[in-house]
Amino acid sequence: QKLREAEREIIYSEYSERKGEIVSGIIQKADQNIVVMDLGKVEGVMPAKEQIPTEKYHVNDKIKGYILDVEKGAKGVPQVIISRACPEFVKKLFEFEIPEIYEGVIEIKAVSRDAGSRSKVAVYSPNENIDPVGSCVGQKGVRIQNIINELNGEKIDVILYDKDPVKFITNALSPAKDIKVTIKDENKKEALAVVGDNNLSLAIGKRGQNVKLASRLTHYKIEVKSQSAVNEENAEEVEASEK
Repeated sequence: QKLREAEREIIYSEYSERKGEIVSGIIQKADQNIVVMDLGKVEGVMPAKEQIPTEKYHVNDKIKGYILDVEKGAKGVPQVIISRACPEFVKKLFEFEIPEIYEGVIEIKAVSRDAGSRSKVAVYSPNENIDPVGSCVGQKGVRIQNIINELNGEKIDVILYDKDPVKFITNALSPAKDIKVTIKDENKKEALAVVGDNNLSLAIGKRGQNVKLASRLTHYKIEVKSQSAVNEENAEEVEASEK
């Protein structure tokens, strides 16, 4: 009994130190509520909220996951909580696939994610000779493709980080172009993005996803308006002041 307890304690400490790492395991059990993985010495558990909603998991599949936490289950048996849905998983995959990030030449400044659908990753390099976005995408998109494959086709926008919030918000609203950003309130972190009419739906995204992810990435509440709507408002204001 004492030996078993000591063994469990060793495994618990070992995996506690590995929090924030990526592990691979074989699925032993899979249903809507929970996926149980064999990680070798210990069981990995992926609750429903940590699963990618668009993925189907099958027994004997080998999958990767992010160590979110380590808990002591029944009788002190260590359980590793695994996530594939958290933004940190995407960040770790970038470190794994892109040597410049692992070496610290390129930094990941922020990640926002709608698991299974789309992620935005803001990257930066203090070295002016390095193109952080190009390095992450790779020649013909080879590097980013490996990450997309691991995430079963989740779209990934690699965004250039800028400490100037106007530039950063403009970049974050990619793939939309023709954007004019103004900071409405620095303290409340509110911004207005005016986009050309033909870029409006791109800037907002399906069900507002693009602007939502851009807001999470930049920590600014972003209001998006079309140029024609702004022109109309301005004309009305002028008219009102003339009366």
